[in-house]
Amino acid sequence: MSGKSTPLASFPLEGTKRGIISVSHLEAPYGKNSESVVSIGISLGGEEESPDWKVHIPYSQIDNLIQALELAKKNRS
Repeated sequence: MSGKSTPLASFPLEGTKRGIISVSHLEAPYGKNSESVVSIGISLGGEEESPDWKVHIPYSQIDNLIQALELAKKNRS
């Protein structure tokens, strides 16, 4: 169903022993002719290629996500 995945970055998930957060470019995630997305994955066991959770963000909405994350960071308890 999903197309080619190109890793962009990965880093340790704070508070876990082996967890990682991975960020990739994903082409045709929903089949032929679907728009590319940024895929953000969380793997508790360190398996970057098969995350436990993932979310796909359309490129057109990255700025909205960044704003929301900055707001969350500013307002964290």
